Amino acid sequence: MHPLPGRNDLMEFKKQTSRRQSFLMPSLEEPCDPRQPLKNLADQLPWVTFEEAFAEYYSDEGRPAKSTRLMVSFLLIKQLENLSDEVAVARWIQNPYYQYFFSI
Repeated sequence: MHPLPGRNDLMEFKKQTSRRQSFLMPSLEEPCDPRQPLKNLADQLPWVTFEEAFAEYYSDEGRPAKSTRLMVSFLLIKQLENLSDEVAVARWIQNPYYQYFFSI
């Protein structure tokens, strides 16, 4: 008869570092394939540089503005894939890679 495993014999689980918001709401990065070109482009673009370059055009007065990343992302996607505004929005709604790119 084998002895029962003690506390020290229990398997230790790796602590996962994740940006998951909750069990039912994973981050946008989790389901995305890291080899997908749009994900790679989103990870490589200098978003902070865009924010700094466009900051002077944003105001603290009036209606809150959309994020710089959202605006730049839509312009890039429209140009790269030759899309209309309507098609870009429709794809953004349906495609998690677009959502990751826009960082929504």
